[in-house]
Amino acid sequence: MSKRTYQPHNKSRARTHGFRKRNETKAGRKVLKARRLKGRHRLATTIYKK
Repeated sequence: MSKRTYQPHNKSRARTHGFRKRNETKAGRKVLKARRLKGRHRLATTIYKK
């Protein structure tokens, strides 16, 4: 049997979808702005401490 396609890792998740990565591009900043306007508690996927 083959492995499942999603093998989660927090580091790679943060590096591709994290706040700093979003801030790098113009489109990413637009995403953050839209999420702020919507009133999201979490703007980007980062590993939050409990």
